[in-house]
Amino acid sequence: KARMDDYLSRRKAKQPLEYPSAGSTFKRPEGYFAGALIEECNLKGASVGGAQVSTKHAGFVINTGGATCKDVLDLCKKVSDTVKAQKGVELEMEIRVTE
Repeated sequence: KARMDDYLSRRKAKQPLEYPSAGSTFKRPEGYFAGALIEECNLKGASVGGAQVSTKHAGFVINTGGATCKDVLDLCKKVSDTVKAQKGVELEMEIRVTE
């Protein structure tokens, strides 16, 4: 029980669990951490509509209210394009989009 409580408190401290999200948004590129690359590109807090790069953990795209699928996808494209341009690293989506 104590171990589980410790795990949950560490998770709450590091992940934006107070907002809806699809979890980790991008796969970890070999040799890098997606969240760190996104943060280094000053994209924490960047938003499109109701979708926002979490200010708590840049590896998460959260719904701050009313985000559409298009908002999330447009923000993910903005993030990937910026990381590719500034860091030369291609981010691959971890979330899957179905039609």
